[in-house]
Amino acid sequence: MSRVRFATAQALFDAFPEVSQKVSVKPTDQPPVDFARALSSHDKLPEAVAFCAYLLPRREAVWWACASVRALASGIAREPAVGLLAAEAWAYQPDDQNRQKAFEIGSDGDQNDPSTWLARAAGWAGGFQVLGDQQVPTPQYMTARAVRIAILLSAARIGSSERLARLRSCITDGIKLAETGIVQDG
Repeated sequence: MSRVRFATAQALFDAFPEVSQKVSVKPTDQPPVDFARALSSHDKLPEAVAFCAYLLPRREAVWWACASVRALASGIAREPAVGLLAAEAWAYQPDDQNRQKAFEIGSDGDQNDPSTWLARAAGWAGGFQVLGDQQVPTPQYMTARAVRIAILLSAARIGSSERLARLRSCITDGIKLAETGIVQDG
């Protein structure tokens, strides 16, 4: 089932004005997945990552970011980081307990670690933030921001000779996820 929430790329830019700071290409009235494909095919890969991060609903965005970070880190021998595992736990079971655990891990993590940003993406996928003496719902764009940062930090850790192809593959996966939604086995 399609998870695309916007009829056009312009509608996404209208809903999230900050996207225009991350995507230099002017929005069009074409379907958002076509706009994302065009960004990717014109080698505007960081911009396509940003666009996909805002295009996907929060759960799908976290799911995609976790898969992307794993794919971008393949070949780097190390155990999955605790932030990645917390974000995946929330993506598989998006309840408040998993979200809170991810939030705590993301709040205490290293800002240069993609896993920290994955945990923040999941942690910011709901709940409230304290502003002064008030609690306000966490803005929807916070998850997209963290997803974008996690994927781009991961991409920066791989050699430039592989980076473009692997990022393009991640973007293709994000577009597919927008079109089909999360499909879980069992």
